[in-house]
Amino acid sequence: MNAFREIPPTTLADLLGRTQVMDIGIRPLWPSAPRLAGPAFTVRCPPGDNLMLHAAIHRAAPGSVIVVESGDLDHALAGGNVCAVAQRRGIAGFVLDGVIRDLAEVREMGFPVHARGVIPIPGTKAAVTSFDGPVRCGGVTVHAGDVVVADEEGVVVVPSARREQVLADARAKLAKEAAESLDAWEAAHRARIDKLLAEGGFTG
Repeated sequence: MNAFREIPPTTLADLLGRTQVMDIGIRPLWPSAPRLAGPAFTVRCPPGDNLMLHAAIHRAAPGSVIVVESGDLDHALAGGNVCAVAQRRGIAGFVLDGVIRDLAEVREMGFPVHARGVIPIPGTKAAVTSFDGPVRCGGVTVHAGDVVVADEEGVVVVPSARREQVLADARAKLAKEAAESLDAWEAAHRARIDKLLAEGGFTG
């Protein structure tokens, strides 16, 4: 999974398309966060409740990205201590369709969190659900074991069954781009754009 830290979400988005890219509301909550990559440990929290995320930090394997479906923006899913324990246990980071609190603490410890924002109100801890089922996060269906790659460009989900092929294709794409000069790219780009314009009837 560490190999995916070398791959920008932009490259993965080119290969996988819109359906595997989370919406723009799921963003890194502190600047200059390192690229996050790892297998998804999926959690579903009902609106207003965060019990299962708090349970997940003690159960997810080191290197996992905990991905949470909640759909609630009125109550925090986690705070500073939860993020600190997750970090101490080797969890790579959180991707949350919800909000957290204690952002200053999270930023100071350098724990990557991609979420919809921050609110100081905590959630309750009452609803017991199962782990590792499919969840919806940022408009994408995420299954346990899918590879989640996130940085300031966005969050992309690589289906587990396609992991090796996507990684190989991404490496090939990056190598090809690295070998192409800007002059060559510009010439090919202009030729392609001019061709599309001509096909559309543009004569200017």
